[in-house]
Amino acid sequence: YSGSCEKVKLQITGPDQNCYTYLITDRASYVAFPLTAGNGSYSVQVLENVGGDSYVISLEQAIDVSLENEFLPFLYPNQYVSFTADSKAVAKGSKLAEDTWTDLEVVQNIYDYVIKNISYDTDKASNVSYGYLPNVDETLESGTGICFDYASLMTAMLRSQDIPTKLEIGYSGKVYHAWISVYIKDVGWIDNIIEFDGKSWKRMDPTFASSNKNSKKILKYIGDGNNYTVRYTR
Repeated sequence: YSGSCEKVKLQITGPDQNCYTYLITDRASYVAFPLTAGNGSYSVQVLENVGGDSYVISLEQAIDVSLENEFLPFLYPNQYVSFTADSKAVAKGSKLAEDTWTDLEVVQNIYDYVIKNISYDTDKASNVSYGYLPNVDETLESGTGICFDYASLMTAMLRSQDIPTKLEIGYSGKVYHAWISVYIKDVGWIDNIIEFDGKSWKRMDPTFASSNKNSKKILKYIGDGNNYTVRYTR
């Protein structure tokens, strides 16, 4: 975006009719926005603020999407999961993937690392502003973050290891929250769950697991899919 408007939004509506709204904060630079609803027709709109909460459409275009495979939107960086080959998070993910034989082992190593080394930042959660975007390397270096930071960091690490990962945003009970889903070969999409004890999977929610030291009560809550409602997938 190279216009003069200070407040600009991008809206993407996919074939599932879900509308995703993004803030355009980087000017005259490349930013990736995912097409997470699969194949079909997408409506893309750029909206400029004209005062208060009012916006007008400055550009509108319909695009027909045909993905080479369904996993591509969940393997690459985007505005919410931003990383490059030089990111420290990518280097850490690669290190954690060493000496593993399966994708599930990679996921487990990265999950264990995040919940043991990242602490929940209560002050940040209380003061986070609208339009906040995670910085995966800052989260890794500081060792603190909010749910969005946890999920984005883990997603970046896993995608950099060619493991399709969805960053999901929605509600845990009545609390706005973020978590992830992963795709494991020969298993399929593991929606919001990860640990398999031989009988059942436990939901992969690195924020709750970290904040509550893997207590039996919180793991029971995490493992109950009824407590989670997905609003957006990024």
